[in-house]
Amino acid sequence: MNADPHVKINGMGFLLRTVLTGLALWVVTLIVPGVYFVGGQETWQKVGIVLVVAVIFGVVNAIIKPIVQIVAIPLYILTLGLVHVAINALMLWITSWITRNTTHWGLDIDQFWWTAIWAAIVLSLVSWALSVLIRDTPVGTRS
Repeated sequence: MNADPHVKINGMGFLLRTVLTGLALWVVTLIVPGVYFVGGQETWQKVGIVLVVAVIFGVVNAIIKPIVQIVAIPLYILTLGLVHVAINALMLWITSWITRNTTHWGLDIDQFWWTAIWAAIVLSLVSWALSVLIRDTPVGTRS
């Protein structure tokens, strides 16, 4: 057993990241007009939808984002890194497209240009704030 309280167990780390991503996505739907979750009548269904969308978003970020980032290296240089916001918006857009076209529930984004861009900015800020809160809390004291 590891004595370091900041080392997470793999399964718990995945679950925590999924919950934090879902929470951040939910906050985005409250702040950015044109971004919302579709489906679910009961509260538990809506929570389940948010968590499944968070997992899909994580998979999109793990598989597609690195490829797009490598291809976009010249744009990173040309825009001094600002293309990163557009790439994050694209990952949200792809997640929305996947859930919209494979199910009758999930994340829906009205339009790419400004809605997804603002959603990506807000998602980055909220995710950063949540990660700071979690990082500052020792593992043994989380409830």
